[in-house]
Amino acid sequence: MSTDSKLQDQIAAYVHEGERMAYQLGNRGPMKFNADGTVDKKILDAYWHYGFYVFEGAVESDELEELQTELERAFDRAPHTKDALVDAHGRPAIGTPPERSSFRFEKPLSDPDGGKGRHQANMAIPDLPSDAPDYVISGISGPIQLLESCFRLYGHPQLLSITEQINGSDFTPFSESMIVKPAVFGPAVAWHQDGTTHWDRSDLDEGTHGFNFMFQYYGSTAANGVWVFPGSHKRGKIDILKMMADNNGSDRLPGAVPMVCEPGDIVISNRQLLHGSFPNDSPKKRVTFNFGFHRRSSILNVRKRMQDKLYDEDLVIQRSRMIPLAIDARQQHFPNETRYSYKPLAGQEDSNRWSEETRESILNNRSLINLSI
Repeated sequence: MSTDSKLQDQIAAYVHEGERMAYQLGNRGPMKFNADGTVDKKILDAYWHYGFYVFEGAVESDELEELQTELERAFDRAPHTKDALVDAHGRPAIGTPPERSSFRFEKPLSDPDGGKGRHQANMAIPDLPSDAPDYVISGISGPIQLLESCFRLYGHPQLLSITEQINGSDFTPFSESMIVKPAVFGPAVAWHQDGTTHWDRSDLDEGTHGFNFMFQYYGSTAANGVWVFPGSHKRGKIDILKMMADNNGSDRLPGAVPMVCEPGDIVISNRQLLHGSFPNDSPKKRVTFNFGFHRRSSILNVRKRMQDKLYDEDLVIQRSRMIPLAIDARQQHFPNETRYSYKPLAGQEDSNRWSEETRESILNNRSLINLSI
């Protein structure tokens, strides 16, 4: 057996074992609520135990189709390559300067963040096929500004109810982004933990750095999806370099499982989980819309770095206006759906109605920053 064949067999065995363990965890199923509106205890228990939960079928078929259709239109109008101002048809591309740079590009099958900051080590990169493009889309910044269907999903009442029960009724936004893993040429994301600011706090616990919802447009497989270490959100800051050294330098770390999802599933994922994704040389693409939330106590009067803005009360309130605005945008589109009430801004609904004016003044306000910790 050749070295390459042996390696492929090892990877196949790793994927098979990861998938087996993922389905045995018992942390997947539909969103369930009790008669009083609280989340089913089994869901919350599983989330806090493993650090993530897969909500199966969270987005119904009609809304899923709207989300997919608007996304494909955006891809069709995207810059045809890095720094381009026109799309593949020669038309002016959307999401380009001076308005804003929305589309992120990376070299195919690369590991752009490996060895930098919280991404302590590099992922193994396969050989690049001769027909590979120079660059591929790896993400979309500010997708709620570019895609109205994403903004409506952000105001989903059941997701916001879950957020309240995990982070408290005064929860705050974090950030919104889209991860794109093109088929055959998708870049890697090196092993890392999302939290950066509070590791040394005396009151650090499993929820200090918040969580992300991860909506899956086309599903997620072991080949193109995120892999996580269940329970690692309880371990504090992890020495990834040591883990890889103990594994003979391999990035296929034992004990990890993939987030396997169908289209329309949404994963809730703790930001302290150790996670990453391998280069996607499979024939299936993955597109994930990430939107996260924090406890107010983790954000208020905090700086991510000394040179950054202080997240004071005014800034937190300004950023939090995105929540009632998204709720109203969703209500206008789905008028028969029960509306979520965001308590910190209750009574201010009139100033947060979805309209072209508030789209510009609140949603597209360039002064808004991510409340990143």
